[in-house]
Amino acid sequence: MPSAPDTGGISGALLRAFIVVATRIVYRLRILGRQHVPRTGAVLIAPNHVSFVDALFLVTTVGRPIRFVVEEGYYQHPLLRPFMRALRCIPISGAGGPRQMLRALRDAGDHLDRGEVVCVFPEGQLTRTGMLLPFRRGMTRMVKGRDAVILPVCMDRVWGSIFSRERGRFLLKWPKSFRYPVTIAFGAPLPPETSVSEVRRVVQELSVDAWTARLPDRPPLHHTARSSLRRRFHRLAMTDLVRGDVSGIAALTGSIAIARALRRTWAGQERIGILLPPSVGGALVNLAASFAGRVAVNLNYTAGRAGIDSAVRQAGLRTVVTSRAFMERMNLELPSGVELVWIDDLKGRIGVASRLWAWSLAMLAPVRMIESACGAERRTQTTDVSTVIFSSGSTGEPKGILLTHFNVDSNVQAAAQVIRPEPNDRLLAILPLFHSFGNFLLWFSICHRVPVVFHMSPLDAENVGALVERKRVTLLLATPTFLQLYLRRCAPGQFGSLRVILTGAEKLPQRLRDAFDDGFGIEPLEGYGTTECAPAICVSVPDFRAPGFFQPGSRRGSVGQPLPGVALRVVDPDTFEPRPVEVSGLLLVKGPNVMQGYLGRPDLTAKAIRDGWYVTGDIAVLDEEGFVWITDRLARFSKIGGEMVPHGRVEEALHEAVGAATSQVFSVTSVPDARKGERLAVVHTIDPARIEGLLQKLSELGLPNLFIPRRQDFVKVDALPVLGTGKTDLRAVRKLAEDGLAQRSDEELGAGVDMERGDDAE
Repeated sequence: MPSAPDTGGISGALLRAFIVVATRIVYRLRILGRQHVPRTGAVLIAPNHVSFVDALFLVTTVGRPIRFVVEEGYYQHPLLRPFMRALRCIPISGAGGPRQMLRALRDAGDHLDRGEVVCVFPEGQLTRTGMLLPFRRGMTRMVKGRDAVILPVCMDRVWGSIFSRERGRFLLKWPKSFRYPVTIAFGAPLPPETSVSEVRRVVQELSVDAWTARLPDRPPLHHTARSSLRRRFHRLAMTDLVRGDVSGIAALTGSIAIARALRRTWAGQERIGILLPPSVGGALVNLAASFAGRVAVNLNYTAGRAGIDSAVRQAGLRTVVTSRAFMERMNLELPSGVELVWIDDLKGRIGVASRLWAWSLAMLAPVRMIESACGAERRTQTTDVSTVIFSSGSTGEPKGILLTHFNVDSNVQAAAQVIRPEPNDRLLAILPLFHSFGNFLLWFSICHRVPVVFHMSPLDAENVGALVERKRVTLLLATPTFLQLYLRRCAPGQFGSLRVILTGAEKLPQRLRDAFDDGFGIEPLEGYGTTECAPAICVSVPDFRAPGFFQPGSRRGSVGQPLPGVALRVVDPDTFEPRPVEVSGLLLVKGPNVMQGYLGRPDLTAKAIRDGWYVTGDIAVLDEEGFVWITDRLARFSKIGGEMVPHGRVEEALHEAVGAATSQVFSVTSVPDARKGERLAVVHTIDPARIEGLLQKLSELGLPNLFIPRRQDFVKVDALPVLGTGKTDLRAVRKLAEDGLAQRSDEELGAGVDMERGDDAE
């Protein structure tokens, strides 16, 4: 019979009692899933590891004596050794060789055999990247063949405590609050044969529950913005080439003044339209709308008159704020059916008294008073919609995506945990405000006190390079399409201040990554997101390196790991059954960043969100370390002869074969085929005389015959169509392919008719 559990004696009981009292004095604990903690029997606790006091939270919440498996160096530390022994911890050392490791694992197993609770941190070390690290396999050896369960645990909000490695410092930072809030989420016990990757997946999914539990404590976006801008006061908050530098208090004053000037114009309207570029003016109008309790709808000025009118109609807009200078520069047609509010005229409507009153509100007033003064008709809640962002329409009519304050806020907070803004950081915002990442950058910069440098055109490479150099920009978020342009037109020295370049919206080709690294000395990192997820889902971050430590933040070809609080599943596209790691399938996303739904389209919302999981439509592979590889979009496959042919893979092979190192010259699509249902078509910009040799190289690269387009299905164009967001316009590509192939068929048919007529004449 197994011996009775060792509770640690009087010294252990007294120490645990002290820990419980002290922890509850210093921290405010929220416990989720407490019913999952077994009251009896052998339990192996498997939590994430964020801070040096994680063990204290478990001692306080589990309610049973716990034996912790700890690193030998901590166990033998003179100050910690008495406490380690009182808690009956189990020392383990990676430097002690396999024999010492096996002895520690055997000791842990013996205690499980006695029906005790053992805790091992499967990551093996504190996270320095803010991400969930890979789980080590030693955990499974402890429970193999034993009558024990694995208890998955996720600890949230610990990253910001003074005992975490946030900002790279331990203890040497001020606490953010007294009785600092921490959430502990317990999952249902797992059987001992559960794989390491499955345990990690469950812990990641528990993080969704933990992050969602933040909702009662999180204010609307403009509440955080008000506090942040006040704290910046006279320091730089935002700048552009037209307005110049704007301090925090000036930005807050300006947004309040704009909201008060438009109070009557916006009266009775739930949503207001904004047709402005990424600029100080565009940022202030978005802030003003939020203070006024309105939903901002930034209109896509690259979508043409039809696209703008569609958004106006779907959103029920009555007023649109825009600029005469901008409309003239972009040669835009005025949207129909709305009242245009010219921001150029607002300056004359805001007198000295109005400015002084706005400044007084910005300096002294509580946020609820500011909202009332700005014309808010009710108190804004964190669950209210903050913005409606219309999809690019690359595969169909634009859809209005409803994002709440909490959707955007949780995404901003998660990104800040892994990107880790530094005191000297400055962010370049070149993506339009109607772009999901443009909206994200606006709130990220304001809420985390990162000065933002706006520029209205991402295609203006000369001024982009000059701004990065002159303003000492350190953070750049762009699309690969824009990076291709900067690679050709910007000098390497202009990007010398950058410490992070993050790409999104489309796949980052390896050839572009290498060329940028060679030319500028900085390797772009790849992220992944969708507008429906506010928008960031995965992100690559710089690796963490220190003596004795290496924590990978990226993998070449991967889009990174899911953000904290975001969980992923890879499932069968037809049955939605989960697929194991390293097997491709349809990617699903769950988290507090997932949209509220589509504007006026409950039918589309029901299709896009299944049991709380957003269906991305992307095909992906998830590995054991949590890195994600996007292989293609489900919509970017052709079913030819019963086989699924990915357009993205064909495009990569084409670029490799032709040696296009830094630019995109091919776009693959599909057209109807009477015999096989579909066939591949390629829209390109290269000399048609090179096609024959290109097809020969595709065969030499080992591309399956089914993946090789026919010579007659290549269509030459002057330039590939690109949306204002930087993505390839897939609808336009398909239309070009269909029109080009149809015209060629007509010409061939006409030539055949003429030949027949000539034969008859003879």
